[in-house]
Amino acid sequence: MTRRLAGEIVVGLVLVSLVAWGVNVALERLVTPRIATGPDAAAASTPGQVPHITATLYYSTPDGEALIPVVREVPLAEGPVAQGRAIVAAQLEPATAQISVIPPGTTLRAFFLTERGDAFVDLSREVSTNHPGGTSAELLTISAIVNAVTTNVPTVQRVQILIDGKEADTLAGHVDLRRPMQKDLSLVRDEVQ
Repeated sequence: MTRRLAGEIVVGLVLVSLVAWGVNVALERLVTPRIATGPDAAAASTPGQVPHITATLYYSTPDGEALIPVVREVPLAEGPVAQGRAIVAAQLEPATAQISVIPPGTTLRAFFLTERGDAFVDLSREVSTNHPGGTSAELLTISAIVNAVTTNVPTVQRVQILIDGKEADTLAGHVDLRRPMQKDLSLVRDEVQ
């Protein structure tokens, strides 16, 4: 290989890297929620007040057989990874007016996003150790997390749940967690609250 050819290859790789970086930045700007501008925005963004987005989170129906979508305000974050963290953190918060399907004590350890649109949600071990068990309860917990992320972060196509930094077979012995899961609204009742 000649020096000239090697130099051309290096320059080509640098150009490809720059184009890939530019496309990534452009895509993030396209999917990041925008903050309102104009006279109303000045009133909404007073010092000490954090901008919010309207997000759909999922909670149990009173009979424990399905999920209901609930619209809540969630802090606006910069970029899809940070917004994904904010969405999961809001879903994991103990519910006051709704019935949470998340086991008590569960916390978000990490949130990662791949270029393919797969999100990895790393939860603390309490999601498994404090889970009541049963196929239905497990499905509701997993669906609430997967649907919250895929509904509110447009770049996410699938979600894989990790437990304590590791891949897990199941939460409590029933539902396979070894592969990323897509949004599944079959357990969701239409009544938005």
